[in-house]
Amino acid sequence: MIGISILFVFLFGISIGSFLNVVIDRTPAGKTLRGYSYCPFCRTTLKWYDLIPILSFLILRGKCRYCKKPISIQYPLVELATGILFVLSIKYQVLSINFQNLLVACFLLLVACFLIVIFVIDLKHFIIPDKIIYPAIGIAFIYQLFGIFYLGFFSDFGFRISDFKALINPLSAAFLAGAFFFLLVLVSHEKWMGGGDVKLVFFMGLILGWPKILVALFLAFIFGAIIGIGLIAVSKKKLSSEIPFGPFLCGATFIALFWGKEIIGWYLKLM
Repeated sequence: MIGISILFVFLFGISIGSFLNVVIDRTPAGKTLRGYSYCPFCRTTLKWYDLIPILSFLILRGKCRYCKKPISIQYPLVELATGILFVLSIKYQVLSINFQNLLVACFLLLVACFLIVIFVIDLKHFIIPDKIIYPAIGIAFIYQLFGIFYLGFFSDFGFRISDFKALINPLSAAFLAGAFFFLLVLVSHEKWMGGGDVKLVFFMGLILGWPKILVALFLAFIFGAIIGIGLIAVSKKKLSSEIPFGPFLCGATFIALFWGKEIIGWYLKLM
């Protein structure tokens, strides 16, 4: 039964990943998300059997059925990543089926979608679109606020103003992380970080809270340094070259979300 549930979540994830590819391709260009999918080379409208997640790419051997131009590896990778992250979101965060856990699951799947889109768009275009990050921040804030009302209205004592204290953790994490990155932007004149990174870490703070936000930021800087030095070592980049930081922040957010407690526990044992 568990295996069937995981398979269902994975298949659902790769299907959503197919839609995320549309968002990734059209949002930076300012195109509408409505309308049929088409080949970016020959502009031929794709049939349903050309759009089966992962499978169509393998059957077509990575080429358009109509013009034989290569299909970007982005499409199956985003679909696969979405499927895997959906499974991890459910496996590590939702322990039983009830209304509260269903709410948590829906929120985590939305978070995964936002982070995947931001990851790829920033990697490709060096931007984090406001059309993506502002709705993400809004949904994260509403989720945290709704959690307070849910706990208040369904508790034996009823809703209390003091319940708003629960917002202090995610809001302080969001504002302090955002302020730190904003300072980096000001000091470097946007050479180290961009405004999109400030908004992204604010979103991360709302999701992770303390102390997981520290885990995510630490890992992002470590991964960014390792990859950056590696690219310079193999002559792919220079010291003056720009490297998008958003993908490192997104990847580190997933790690902190799934394994943040274990990482913190391991660190405290070392201390």
